[in-house]
Amino acid sequence: MSEPEAVKKTVLHTLERGLHVLEAVAAAEGTATAKVLSRRLGIKLGTCYHLLRTLLADGYVVRLPGGRYDVGHRAARLGRHLQRRSGPSPELAVILTRLHNRTHETSYISGWYHGTLTLQHYISGVHVLGVGNLDVGYTGHMHARASCKAVLAFLPEEQVAAMLEGVELEAVTPRTIVHYDDLTAELARVRRQGYAVDREEFSEGVCCLSAPFFDDAGSPTGAFTVSVPSTRFEERQASLTVAVREAASMATGLLRAGRLRGGPADHARPPD
Repeated sequence: MSEPEAVKKTVLHTLERGLHVLEAVAAAEGTATAKVLSRRLGIKLGTCYHLLRTLLADGYVVRLPGGRYDVGHRAARLGRHLQRRSGPSPELAVILTRLHNRTHETSYISGWYHGTLTLQHYISGVHVLGVGNLDVGYTGHMHARASCKAVLAFLPEEQVAAMLEGVELEAVTPRTIVHYDDLTAELARVRRQGYAVDREEFSEGVCCLSAPFFDDAGSPTGAFTVSVPSTRFEERQASLTVAVREAASMATGLLRAGRLRGGPADHARPPD
């Protein structure tokens, strides 16, 4: 039996469905009803009610007027715990706020640690964008995200090859780079220009621009990113490039000067 098959056999499907319900309730932001959840998730209505009652009893969801459900205090506490553990240092958070105030676009900071780039925090822009399932703690699709390309470009080539060469690169959108040779060419371009661009490679209708920041050894430690609707990306690209590169430069300066509270190694990466 293969490892994936063995894992499937150990999955508790009731728990799996319960987590899917909790995720759907969170995504609906207080508008979800049992009927809507049942239809959206393909779960029998009776089962959906049973799962909601269990989540309600344990404080993971709350029931609102009109039979609607929202995230409860225990689920919210899990989110705060994740934010505390994986969030950026206060100094880097200030730079992120500055980036958001300069661009008025959704702005992100991600940290690189042990071969993974993790989204640590973001501030939504004036026009909120739905960028796939991108949220705090997200680590997937490194070949498709501007932030990941910004960091990968400045890693040793053999390290990138060990991670991605021969690995299937999923076509997240029709524009996603799916061939390793094309990705290495793209990373070479990122190195030359000092920033990375995602033109609807991760989410259709959305473009992103990202610049990496570095520690005192010159290794990439993370990246600042902004996302913008593709309809206005061209007109804003130049100003966004200046803004993310400034943010990255400020973070690099703090890291190299050892001016992050608790030390750069504690705050530029998520924990084990």
